[in-house]
Amino acid sequence: MNTTKVEITSIIILNNSFATGDPMNTRIFTTLTISALLASLLLFGAGCSKKTVVPPEGSGSEADAAGKSGKYPLDGGFSQDRLPKVGTLDDKMGNSGSYADQQSDEYKKKHGRCSDNLFPIYFDFDQAGIRPDMVPVITRNAEYLKTVAGKRVVLEGNTDERGTNEYNMALGERRAINVQQYLTNMGIDAQRMQTLSYGKEKPLFTGHDEEAYSGNRRVDLIIK
Repeated sequence: MNTTKVEITSIIILNNSFATGDPMNTRIFTTLTISALLASLLLFGAGCSKKTVVPPEGSGSEADAAGKSGKYPLDGGFSQDRLPKVGTLDDKMGNSGSYADQQSDEYKKKHGRCSDNLFPIYFDFDQAGIRPDMVPVITRNAEYLKTVAGKRVVLEGNTDERGTNEYNMALGERRAINVQQYLTNMGIDAQRMQTLSYGKEKPLFTGHDEEAYSGNRRVDLIIK
């Protein structure tokens, strides 16, 4: 565009120089004017020609194909397929739990919500340590788990209704972890075991006395 301005300025200067009325000067002026205009048009056309556009970095990449910003990783992260399945754990264990809930208190005290051939571990009030009278029960559970080596087991910690939800969730987890550690020491692979706490959310005994409380302070063993 600056070149065009120079050419137009040159034409004005030439116009002033040859404005004498001489025919020869007029012909020279006309020739120069046409030449200058043609040169200007050629330069203008060249300046406005199509330029090569360089695409931005990442354009046409897998990130764009996936509909994601290049700032986000293509692998990992959350998606509908990667979310945990809701209710999977309860679905697999719900039958044994509902069955135990319908049994007598004597049955509940002996079996809790445990799977067949396994027995609950009971705890003192506000304690997570393994009681001496529960050691033979854990030993019996360990012996059975060795006979079903291909099975996984969930250790469900429970508490009585006293205390806050947060406190009892943590207490139930500590109880489950202590049972897991005891079973590990008896030769059960820790990778087979999963700890889970219900706190006071799933009482097996619905009373509000010490008998009911003592029955709810336990860890159940559920075969998956």
